[in-house]
Amino acid sequence: MFQITRKTMTWAGRELTLETGRIARQADGAVLATYGETTVLATVVGKREQKPGQDFFPLTVNYQEKGYAAGRIPGGFFKREGRPTEKETLTSRLIDRPIRPLFAPGFKNEVQVVLTVMSHDLENDPDIVAMVGASAALTISGVPFMGPIGAARVGYKDGNYIVNPPLPEMEGTELDLVMAGTADAVMMVESEASELSEDVMLGAVMEGHKASKEVVDFIISFAEQCAKEPWDFQAPDYSDLMPRVRAEAEAGLRDAYALTDKTERVAKLNEVKSAAKEKLAGEDASDPIDGAVLGGLLKELESDIVRTQVIETGGRIDGRTTTDIRPIVAEAGILPRSHGSSLFTRGETQSIVVATLGTSDDEQFIDALEGTYKENFLLHYNFPPYSVGETGRMGSPGRREIGHGKLAWRAVRAVLPSQEEFPYVIRLVSEITESNGSSSMATVCGSSLAMMDAGVPIKRAVAGIAMGLILEGDKHAVLSDILGDEDHLGDMDFKVAGTSEGVTSLQMDIKVAGITEDIMKTALGQAKDGRMHILGEMNKALTESRDDLGDYAPRIETMTIPKEKIREVIGSGGKVIREIVETTGAKVNIDDEGVIKIASSDKSEIEAAVKWIKSITDEPEVGEIYQGKVVKTMDFGAFVNFFGARDGLVHISQLAANRVEKTTDVVKEGDQVWVKLLGFDDRGKTKLSMKVVDQETGKEIEKEKKDD
Repeated sequence: MFQITRKTMTWAGRELTLETGRIARQADGAVLATYGETTVLATVVGKREQKPGQDFFPLTVNYQEKGYAAGRIPGGFFKREGRPTEKETLTSRLIDRPIRPLFAPGFKNEVQVVLTVMSHDLENDPDIVAMVGASAALTISGVPFMGPIGAARVGYKDGNYIVNPPLPEMEGTELDLVMAGTADAVMMVESEASELSEDVMLGAVMEGHKASKEVVDFIISFAEQCAKEPWDFQAPDYSDLMPRVRAEAEAGLRDAYALTDKTERVAKLNEVKSAAKEKLAGEDASDPIDGAVLGGLLKELESDIVRTQVIETGGRIDGRTTTDIRPIVAEAGILPRSHGSSLFTRGETQSIVVATLGTSDDEQFIDALEGTYKENFLLHYNFPPYSVGETGRMGSPGRREIGHGKLAWRAVRAVLPSQEEFPYVIRLVSEITESNGSSSMATVCGSSLAMMDAGVPIKRAVAGIAMGLILEGDKHAVLSDILGDEDHLGDMDFKVAGTSEGVTSLQMDIKVAGITEDIMKTALGQAKDGRMHILGEMNKALTESRDDLGDYAPRIETMTIPKEKIREVIGSGGKVIREIVETTGAKVNIDDEGVIKIASSDKSEIEAAVKWIKSITDEPEVGEIYQGKVVKTMDFGAFVNFFGARDGLVHISQLAANRVEKTTDVVKEGDQVWVKLLGFDDRGKTKLSMKVVDQETGKEIEKEKKDD
C-alpha cells in the first residue's frame, strides 16, 4: 500500500493543493496539482543510464489539454485530441525554459515531464498549475534537479498588480505576465503588455517573484514528507583533460573569434575544431579523448574565451561595445503584388515580412478548453535552414518556430486597430532569410513595417531588441543586440519589444541560477536605449501607415441593419444573400447583431451590394426617384419593382404626359424605367409616376422646367 501525501495552502485567495502517492505510482515523480478546480497531473520519468556518446541533455516536456477537462468533446472528424495545439506547444516551452538550467551540470540522462490537464474550472489557467506541478514532481522524483521553482501570473489594472487573476478578469488588464523563479532569483519571464513603462514591467516581475516564493516554500515542505532518495549522480570530471585541449585549440579559437564576419569565423572555428578532434580523438592519438567529451571541452573553452574577453575588455566577437547595435537597413514595399511587405536587416540577421489582409471568411477558429473562438490576427514565423547556411529538414513548424512567432504576435498586437476601425483579418508571415542573433526581434520590426506598408492604421511602430548577459562571479556585462554565439555562450536571452511609449512584450530566459533585480533593471534601461535607436532606423523606411490600402488588397465596407431585417437580407435558406454575392461579386458576411461586412477589391461591386442591401432594409421615401423594372402590365397600369422586393403601381394616367390608350403602348414587361414615389393610398398600396421623370436622365421634369 502506497502512502498518500497531500498538502494545501491558500495562494492569491484560492486553495493550491499538491498530492502524490495515489496516481501514476510507477513514475519517478507524480503530483496531482489543483488550484481552484483546475487540476493537472504532473509526472516525471528519468532514465537511470546515460546514452553512450550523448553530448546534450535530452529533456522533453509535454503539456497536453484534454477536452474532458472542461466537459467538451474535441472537434474534427475523429473527435479526439490530435497533434499539439499552439497553446499546448507554447506551454510546453514555458515549462521547459525555467527547469532546464536547474538540472545538475553534466547530467545527460533522458528525462520526460508530462503534464495532463484533467480538470479546468474556466477561471484558473492550467499553465501556472502545470508549472507548479512539474516543479513539485521533479523535486520529489530523486532526479538531480536543483529546484524547486515557483511560478505566478501577474496582471496590471488601474495602477495595481493582480496576482493570478482569474481568466474573466484578464479581459480588462493591461498586462499578462508569467514568471518562474527559485527562492533567490528569477529564471523566466513571458509577457504581453499595453505599452507599459520599464518600471511597471520590472515591478510586475518582482511582484510575481514574491508570490512564487510562497510556492517554493510550499513545495519544499511537501517534498520533506514524500521525496524519494536522490539519485547517486556525480558529474564526470574532465578538468585534467582541459590543459591538453587548451594547448591544441586555444590559439586557433582566439584567432577565429577575432574575425568579425560570421561566415569567416564559422569556417575558421570548424577548421580549428576538426584539427583538434583529429589530433586528440583520432585513431592515431596516443591517448585519445572520447569524441563527445572533447566536443564539450571545446565548447567550454570557446565560452571561456568569449566571456573573459567581454568581462575584461568590454570587446565583443564582432568588435562592438556592449551597447552598440549592429547596422540596420529597413525597407518597405519590396514585393509588387503583396498587400504589404518589408525587409528588415540588422547585421547578419534578416527577415522578410509579408502582410495579407482578408475578410471574416479568413478568421481562424480556435478550439480551446475555454470554448471555440475566432482569431483575426495571425503571425507565422518560418526559419528555413538556408538562413544559417545549412541544409536541413523542411516541414511543419517546430516548437521554436511556433514560440518565436507567438512572441512577435504578442509584441505587435498592442498597437493593432480595433475591428470597428479596421474590419480586416491580418496575417503576417516572417521568412527568416539570414540569422545571427534574435530573428524573433527582427520579425517584430519587420511586422510593424509590413503592416504600415499595407495601410493598417497601427497606433505606433514597434521594435524589438535582444539583450544578453555575461556573469562571472561578482562581475557582469549586459550586451545589447546579441549575436547567435553570444546567446549560446552567454547566461541570458532577454528580449524586449515596444514602441516609443512603452513595452509591449518581454521575454527572458536564464541559463544560470537566476539574476538579480539590479541586473534586470540595467538590462531594461539598456534595451530601451537600443529600442529607440532601432525605431529611428525604421522611420527611414516609413514613419506612419500609408493612407490607403494597396491595389490588390480587398476593400471592406461595414454597415449595420436592424436585427429584425437580418432574415430579409439572408432570405429563406440563404437565397437572398447568395443572390447578392453571385450577382455583385462581393463577399457579404452578416453577424447576429446586424453588422454586415461587404468585401471586394472592386469598389463598384461593394457599391452594388450596399445598394441592394439598403433596398431590402431601408424604407422608400416619398418624393424620391428610383430606377425599377416593369414586372407586370395590366389594363389600368404597370407594376414596377423599384425598391428591393417592393413593387408599386404606375397608373395608366401616370405613364406619360400625354393620354395613353393602352399600357403596352408605353412599357412592356422587363423594361427598365425611372419612377417617382408619389405616396401610398388608403389601403397602403404604393403609387408611382413615370410621367414626372425624364426617362433618359432620371431627373424630375418639373424641376428642370423650374430651373430653366
